[in-house]
Amino acid sequence: MSVSTHGLRVHRGPQMLRAAVELLSSMRFAIALLTVICIASIIGTVLKQHEPINNYINQFGPFWAELFRAARLDTVYSAWWFMLILLFLVISTSLCVARNTPRILVDLKTFKEDIRAQSLKAFGQRAESRLGETPEAAARRIGQLLASGGWKVKLQQREATHGSRPTGAGWMVAARAGGAHKLGYIAAHSAIVLVCIGGLLDGDLIVRAQTWFNGKSVFTGGGMIADVAPEHRLSASNPTFRGNILVPEGGQGSVAILNQADGVLLQELPFSIELKKFIVDYYSTGMPKLFASEVVLHDRETGEQVPARIEVNHPASYKGVEIYQSSFDDGGSKVKLKAVPMAAAAKPFEVEGIIGGPSTEITNGKDKLTLEYAALRVINVENFADAGAMSSGADVRKVDLRHDIESRLGAANKVNKPKVLRNIGPSIGYKLRDAAGQAREYQNYMVPVDTGDGQPVFLLGMREKPEDPFRYLRVPADEQGSMDGFVRMRAALADPDIRARAIERYIAKATDPKRPEMAEQLRVSATRALALFSGSERARPDATALGGWQAIAEFMEVNVPEAERERAGGVLVRILNDVLFEVLNLSREGAGLAVLPNDEKSQAYLTQAVLAISDAHFYPAPVAMMMTDFTQVQASVFQVARAPGKNVVYLGCLLLIIGIFAMLYVRERRLWVWLTPEGNAADGATTATMAFSVNRKAMDSDREFEHLKHKLLALKKTEPETT
Repeated sequence: MSVSTHGLRVHRGPQMLRAAVELLSSMRFAIALLTVICIASIIGTVLKQHEPINNYINQFGPFWAELFRAARLDTVYSAWWFMLILLFLVISTSLCVARNTPRILVDLKTFKEDIRAQSLKAFGQRAESRLGETPEAAARRIGQLLASGGWKVKLQQREATHGSRPTGAGWMVAARAGGAHKLGYIAAHSAIVLVCIGGLLDGDLIVRAQTWFNGKSVFTGGGMIADVAPEHRLSASNPTFRGNILVPEGGQGSVAILNQADGVLLQELPFSIELKKFIVDYYSTGMPKLFASEVVLHDRETGEQVPARIEVNHPASYKGVEIYQSSFDDGGSKVKLKAVPMAAAAKPFEVEGIIGGPSTEITNGKDKLTLEYAALRVINVENFADAGAMSSGADVRKVDLRHDIESRLGAANKVNKPKVLRNIGPSIGYKLRDAAGQAREYQNYMVPVDTGDGQPVFLLGMREKPEDPFRYLRVPADEQGSMDGFVRMRAALADPDIRARAIERYIAKATDPKRPEMAEQLRVSATRALALFSGSERARPDATALGGWQAIAEFMEVNVPEAERERAGGVLVRILNDVLFEVLNLSREGAGLAVLPNDEKSQAYLTQAVLAISDAHFYPAPVAMMMTDFTQVQASVFQVARAPGKNVVYLGCLLLIIGIFAMLYVRERRLWVWLTPEGNAADGATTATMAFSVNRKAMDSDREFEHLKHKLLALKKTEPETT
């Protein structure tokens, strides 16, 4: 029993190996792998790759974000399972080619001249004829005709019989053409292998192998590139990599960043890139039309300097490394900012910083914030076709310069408004991060913008999340083109003495001398309205509004019956506007400026200033950082790649084209002509039987068969039937 069991074990191993090879080299296994690769490619196309985890959390929620990260769906093309599928596809296709190629090559050399003469009568396309020549002469004539037509021919002489009686020497003419059809099978399958190998070479497989077996590890910290330890750096001899490098104007860079799922790796380059000049040209829409880099490549071994120009779709190549113009960025522009108080306790101050450089700790009142210099945009082209929608009566907290154009293709009532594009000047982008690490993003424009109502305004943008659009607070510019008038008026509004003086001035102008009893009523109404608007008094203890028109609205809801709110509200708004005009002039007098006349221009400024003060209560920062000066430094973002698999992929694509063309458009044909002497013919006549075989029957094959009958056997042509 033990011997029998041992024998079973001996045979089970080869059987399992053969079964595994059969499975790996089978068509169904390859199709299953290709299906998974297609699904993974769709996921990699639909789902944005290499995004920060917070972006996935904001878009899909924590559960799906963690699932994407665990399954590596955020880095599909470098995921271990995707590489494993490619590897199995290479093995499967290689086994398939290895198993079938010998048989195909043998078949290409075989003419199948040993086919039985009786079998020719079973072919669908066959013909018989009587020839007035000997079998040998007919065989040689037919062979020469076929060879001149591009056929490969083999002649075989063998004994012919008529029934059981020998009739003499018979000749078999065997010919074949279109052997490239089967070579197309080899080429197409070999192309799949080459493309997959190229993908593996140019993917993260070799880079990951260095982290697995060569002591390299992913870097997850921050700081200067020069301070990163050697275990996070890949040598310049790394056979394959793809990364990015940012080089500012006048600077050099020799280390590329390779993004990984859990950090980065640093790739040393065999040369350094010096950016001499960055060139950018814009369309009228503000989109970049051309950006290029004038660079000098410094060889780190020989010191050789090679000048080059790099443009989009026109890379430079040096020492096997391709350098592509990927994008452009800020290279460390210097900016000067002035803090504009947006809260009562805030004080103005000035700071200087570098875009992308060290942050600045600021303390203003009770707030301790970190100022991060995010972006400088020198050109901002906006569409002002709908500028009327941003009139002074609009809710400034909901105004966004970037209007979405509704497109209803094919609608009869579609109206295309012409774009009114205008460059509104430089803007500064920054972040204010609190002690808890939460940050808000701000974008403030340097110069005032005329949005269409004649009153220039400063646009102060803010958003809570990166995917949200900016919302803008519009602060009016005074006659000097600055925000000083707004700041003075807001400070005056917070001063109880100035509020009292403004009320008295208003009463003196608004009271009818014949009705002195109205003065006290106006004083009470004006005092209450101004206190509510300034935020020094609440509409009720649990009121949510801290001032502005929102506080006035809450007061009306609490103290005025609904039927009388419209009339009372109109009266209160007129009183408040008149008192605020006095506050504005008192703030100007305190600064030694002339008072404003009560004309249309002054009222436009007052209206916008009142709206800005009202909505400034919702501004989430104690100060707004306004840019006063800047020195722009541009930088190029290059993609550097050493891709040895690129040529392999190109070769695979060429083979794939050749293989598909051969399989689809080349027909494999075989022809047999059996020639035997006629039994009773004294004149050397011959009986010819011809059979024709093609791998893919079509009308062309019917026409070719008819042509061969006429040419070889002198039979009359008959047109093939068509359906």
